Amino acid sequence: MAGQSGLLGLTAHELAKKIEAGELSAREAAEAANARVEEVDTQVNAFVTPTPELALERAGRFDAGNGERKLWEGVPLVVKDVLSTRGVRTTCGSKILENFEPLYDASALVNFGEEPIMVGKSNMDEFAMGSSTENSAYGPTRNPWDLGRVPGGSSGGSAAAVAAGEGWWALGTDTGGSVRQPAALCGIVGLKPTYGRVSRYGLIAFGSSLDVIGPMTRDVRDSALLLQAIAGHDPRDSTSANVEVPDYLSELDGGVEGLRVGVVTELMDERIDAGVREVTRRVAEGLQSAGAEVGEVNLPHAYYALEAYYIIAPAEVSSNLARFDGVRYGLRVPAEGVHEMYRRTREEGFGAEAKRRIMLGTYALSSGYYDAYYAQAQKVRTKIIEDFRAAYARYDVLISPTAPSVAFELGAKTGDPLAMYLQDICAVPASLAGVPAISIPGGLSEGLPVGVQLMSDHFTEPMLLRAARTAEQVAGFEFAMKP
Repeated sequence: MAGQSGLLGLTAHELAKKIEAGELSAREAAEAANARVEEVDTQVNAFVTPTPELALERAGRFDAGNGERKLWEGVPLVVKDVLSTRGVRTTCGSKILENFEPLYDASALVNFGEEPIMVGKSNMDEFAMGSSTENSAYGPTRNPWDLGRVPGGSSGGSAAAVAAGEGWWALGTDTGGSVRQPAALCGIVGLKPTYGRVSRYGLIAFGSSLDVIGPMTRDVRDSALLLQAIAGHDPRDSTSANVEVPDYLSELDGGVEGLRVGVVTELMDERIDAGVREVTRRVAEGLQSAGAEVGEVNLPHAYYALEAYYIIAPAEVSSNLARFDGVRYGLRVPAEGVHEMYRRTREEGFGAEAKRRIMLGTYALSSGYYDAYYAQAQKVRTKIIEDFRAAYARYDVLISPTAPSVAFELGAKTGDPLAMYLQDICAVPASLAGVPAISIPGGLSEGLPVGVQLMSDHFTEPMLLRAARTAEQVAGFEFAMKP
């Protein structure tokens, strides 16, 4: 076990290099991850479906292969349970898909490798609706830093798995902050790429104009490597951008000399805990000391981003979740007549938050309310996009907190949906604008991790990762497995 412990302490990039050099095998890595899951996941509940046998089988085939292999392919991967995995159940954290097994892998997984060495499917808020991973039909995930607190959401299982050392890296999805916010609360790195940078084919949709698949890792270098693995144009996804994929690692250590960094005023006000603001300021000052030009920048319509998001996203949910009706796949509750079957299936299959957002979205799209709500929210979204465009004319990178507070206690906000939604105030502007954003651990407040968010213009991930790498260095936050 001592060898496994040392192996678990490596970053994904370090592990990949050792596997490439023949110093370690992929099977040894899979065995270490499986042992760690068995050791701690009864406490953390990061996984809906662990896949230990599959991981060992695929790792064995990887080790036995002698063809051309990519650097990252031998490193076991945690996969959020909203991504389709061939022959492995994909529940979306919902009872309605409890026994659903897709017939194909999501494109992001296909890009990663022919047979990704998958540790398991990670827990999540039902259909990615939540900021705490308490909305899962399979029980809440706990934050490895403090098992009485939430890990964030909706990719809380992926974040907790990485923080607990149950895997070296993970895939999450980000609709309004669901990669970045849990990464912040669990003390890891979470990257939301530009919308369209990573194919959404095989991602079970929440908000189709917002959903992005992104890396959740121990450090920025690992995020760059995992983005390299999953990015690329996909003709099967109509929203996939036909843009060349650059080498994300090549400029990573280039520093920030001459880079213009703007601190977002609207995301540093009294809505953000004082300790979180202080950590963000320290990181901004560190970037300035490293050679960046740091100033303040305004995103005036950021104040309206949350309201716009919680009209647009539920409207898309209302449409996307209509397919789960007991007819083609998933749960079916027998009843007299098809309409009663629809009603009972959806009543028993969906949890409270899914039902709340379906109803909110249906209301916003209904006759007489479409113009008053949905159309107005889209106008606000356009204003937010214009705000970002103006900001990037002055600054290369924007900086803010990732979340307004550190991890809160389990159950603290479940009775107040608005309080839970307010956890997204820092993350949703970048989601509505479709720009890339990354959360790095900036330090501690109240003994818990604080995430600092960096944002840049569309398809400028190489620059964003370079800035994040320097921010990570000046913050001096060292990854440590918990619990």
